[in-house]
Amino acid sequence: MSQTSDAMELREEDIAKHVSFAQALLEGFDHAPRIGKAVGDVVAEKSSGIGTRRRFRSTTPGLVTQRRVASGAVSLISRVEAADGDDALMSPLQAAVLHAVRRAIAIALAVAENVAEQSGLGDLKRANLEGSLPAVRKSEFGELLAAEALVTLYVFGNATAYLLSSHLPEVSVEVGDVDEVLTDNGQTALHGALWELDQDIAAHASDDARLVATVSAFAEMLMEKVALRAQTAPRLEAFSNASWRVEADDFTVSGFTPASKAKSTKLTMTFKKPNEVVGNHIAKYQAMKLAKMLMAYDFDRRLNPFAELGGFIFTFMGDGAPGTGKTTLIQMMAGLISEYCGNAGYPFRYQNLSTDNIDSYQGKSGQNAKAFINNIIDPSVIGFGTIDDIDQLAGKRGDRQSSAGQLEITAVLMESFAGANTVVRGNCTFGMFSNYPENVDDALRQRAGARFLVDGPQTREDYVDILYLLMGKNHDIPLGDHQVFEAQAIKKAVAASFEGHSKPYEEGLLRVYEAVRDEIGELDTINKLGTYLKAIQEADPRFTGRAIKNITDAVKVRAMDFELPDEWMEQPDLFLFKGYDEKKAMIEDMRQPITVEMVVQEINRYADSEFRYADKSDEVAIENAVRDMQRMEAAKKRYLGGEG
Repeated sequence: MSQTSDAMELREEDIAKHVSFAQALLEGFDHAPRIGKAVGDVVAEKSSGIGTRRRFRSTTPGLVTQRRVASGAVSLISRVEAADGDDALMSPLQAAVLHAVRRAIAIALAVAENVAEQSGLGDLKRANLEGSLPAVRKSEFGELLAAEALVTLYVFGNATAYLLSSHLPEVSVEVGDVDEVLTDNGQTALHGALWELDQDIAAHASDDARLVATVSAFAEMLMEKVALRAQTAPRLEAFSNASWRVEADDFTVSGFTPASKAKSTKLTMTFKKPNEVVGNHIAKYQAMKLAKMLMAYDFDRRLNPFAELGGFIFTFMGDGAPGTGKTTLIQMMAGLISEYCGNAGYPFRYQNLSTDNIDSYQGKSGQNAKAFINNIIDPSVIGFGTIDDIDQLAGKRGDRQSSAGQLEITAVLMESFAGANTVVRGNCTFGMFSNYPENVDDALRQRAGARFLVDGPQTREDYVDILYLLMGKNHDIPLGDHQVFEAQAIKKAVAASFEGHSKPYEEGLLRVYEAVRDEIGELDTINKLGTYLKAIQEADPRFTGRAIKNITDAVKVRAMDFELPDEWMEQPDLFLFKGYDEKKAMIEDMRQPITVEMVVQEINRYADSEFRYADKSDEVAIENAVRDMQRMEAAKKRYLGGEG
């Protein structure tokens, strides 16, 4: 399921012919660094009885039995063996690292060779060896060699990170930027990268766990550096627009896109059934719809028909008072997706970004947030990411109480949810939850495309239902005159909830709504609806164009106001396993026309939430200001009293 349908097979024999060269690179080579700086030479052993850290055991005939004697001499086998101190035997993790690096080098060289034949570099190399390279093509030759270097380095980093992903420890290592990125040709590029990897291992790999973390971190930083360089480099089309599949490793090279293993996360949370979520009718209904929407994702096309048709929720904000059911809603939605993915055999990945990810080290909080985003948006899985208590996790810009780590997380989330490079494939969704959404940065909050008001039980029937549910079975108290869960009949409850938004709830918005209605009459045309939106903006300047986009997205979701049938989830052949175009056609057949009532309700629903946040935010600011003034007044009185 994780591969793209147009990926070319990278044959094992094409990889195997580069293994001997890769082995030679691990055993030893000389490299004079051009950009990077050595961390310090390791002193050669002075005699057989006096060692530095441990005696280097030769594993290859002809290899010198000493440590590095100069900053340009590289022996990765020697360096890796020294990572665990005095143990005379190579550990399983050390062997795994060396095998992964050797395999990654061979894959990188095989892909680069394949790209060279497609781009014409192979012919130019042969002409250059024969001395028959035309002078007019020397510039092209140089550009293609630089492109080959970038391809080799990126695939090497990508494959290394991928192959080591199953060995990653809990410990993390910061290796810093990768400097020795050389673009003369593929072989020179590998020399520079392996030299710098050797330096990083010497500086950071004090044990096996840190060895794996160091090599993996280096691979990630190498990919990032090369991908940035590739944005302005010419003649990379033959690589950027193609994919190669390494079947033995379940590894796909897709241009400058990092690969990751399509593994599900093991969920240990307690799942909730929809009938165990009392009240919260609209939030529950939209969560149930969204869980099924995710399952329409097509792994071959790497796109969801709902995302193409305009009815997919990529980000949403769930807000409500403490105890109204936000955690229960998360448990319900995660349980539904997990069950559906289990039926279809799809990998499902759930992760929560918590306050544990705020780090005191500069830049680390942002890295944690970025890793969270990348883990969920992985196109080879169905992903669900939650950010509970986002008001505590993401800082509000301009708020002096926000730490640097919180502001880093805010910046990452804003760029990831609606940045220039954000791609919505429809394989994942992010839910932000808060008891105090007014404390969330305005720009970040507006990046939540949908609003789920989690207001808990509201009616008498809701309270009877939740009491019945939580009491359990260990009692003989009669139920009385009540039909259990009848009030939770979702269609009926949702229709009533949507109807309730035909007029605003918030007092400030209601005044705007009534003033506009008095002036222009019923809101039944695009012109009148636009007039209403402008009036809202005049009342609250934070109601910007992004708010209009979120409202129109919500209207499109309403046009998809249907649940995919349960049997489609239970029997994947009915829908999930069909081709992309067929799934899209089946969804289009169920789509409903957009009505004026839908638009008015969604404007009011969204604007109500913004006015609610603004009113709370202003009230909190006023209360804080009053408290500060009272303290100053009390301090002044105490001071003057002391003076007397």
